Amino acid sequence: VQLVESGGGMVQPGGSLRLSCAASGFAFSSYDMSWVRQAPGKGPEWVSSLNTGGASTYYTDSVKGRFTISRDNAKNTLYLQMNNLKPEDTAIYYCSVLIVTRRSWGQGTQVTVSS
Repeated sequence: VQLVESGGGMVQPGGSLRLSCAASGFAFSSYDMSWVRQAPGKGPEWVSSLNTGGASTYYTDSVKGRFTISRDNAKNTLYLQMNNLKPEDTAIYYCSVLIVTRRSWGQGTQVTVSS
């Protein structure tokens, strides 16, 4: 399993970023996918998940209405569109997949929201 995140960066409050996660080494279209973030000095926080077809999506309350998770199964890629970013969204963002009993993570991409 390989997950490679990209698209992070520094943005001002109110700005937008689109994260991508390129997946390989497993049948991407057969698994639910998730985004998880970890802020400095804090533990991991689940952000969002979606099912295999992308029709069912789930969000933590703090990002509802601002973030949109999606996937392109033809490209084996997971996305997270983040709008109206806030300083409290600053974190390393990871994509993740649970296959049987093993959860795999990418290396993460840093998102910094600051004026």
